[in-house]
Amino acid sequence: MPADAPTILATSGGIVAGERTRWEIGPLTRHAIELAGVTGRAPRVCYLGTAGGDSTEGIRNFYDLAQLAGLHGSHVQLFTMPNVPDLREHLLSQDVIWVFGGSVAGLLAMWELHGVGEVMREAWEVGVVLTGVSAGSICWHVGGTTDSFGPDLRPITNGLALLPYSNGVHYDSEEQRRPLFQSLVAGGTLPPGYATDDGAGLLYRGTELVEALAENDRAGAYFVDRTAAGEAVETELDVRRL
Repeated sequence: MPADAPTILATSGGIVAGERTRWEIGPLTRHAIELAGVTGRAPRVCYLGTAGGDSTEGIRNFYDLAQLAGLHGSHVQLFTMPNVPDLREHLLSQDVIWVFGGSVAGLLAMWELHGVGEVMREAWEVGVVLTGVSAGSICWHVGGTTDSFGPDLRPITNGLALLPYSNGVHYDSEEQRRPLFQSLVAGGTLPPGYATDDGAGLLYRGTELVEALAENDRAGAYFVDRTAAGEAVETELDVRRL
């Protein structure tokens, strides 16, 4: 059952440490699954760990938490070859696509090679809920800040641009993130955009931000714009606590 509008929940969170498994689904991801509106069966949730090199540990951890949460879990991996015969058919059959973190530069390169970006746009347009953390947040936007190239953060500007904004992740937990994001927006390298502290998420319907959410009592979300004088202006958003 598709969502009633193209839906993206882009986060700096969505997973929490588990008691019986390495990870459990956090409130942000649970909310993304609820937005799919599935009734009468287990929600179909597909994990993409491309940004982490499709690590076997990440895939195993996903299936552990999916079983615990009562999901119909599946995964798409691209290394060393795609694990499903038809990427488009598999991704369009999902209720939720969940993209994990790692190298957003590597993710975008592999997705371009395999045509995944085009499929993601189609899935988004037909109502498959797209969600993800870190690299799995930036990828839906025009770009953001990344450590894909080394410990000194750099801009990434070749995101899928389903959303016409830039995206800053881990805004409160990595000291380079906030000043670099602001300077890139101020200088025009990135368009104005939205940023999230760890544990916060941005819910978009179509290309409109409809609310900022958080799965803890501290995380904030922000809009960073550029003035005519070429300066960054940060506005803190209202956040609904899940």
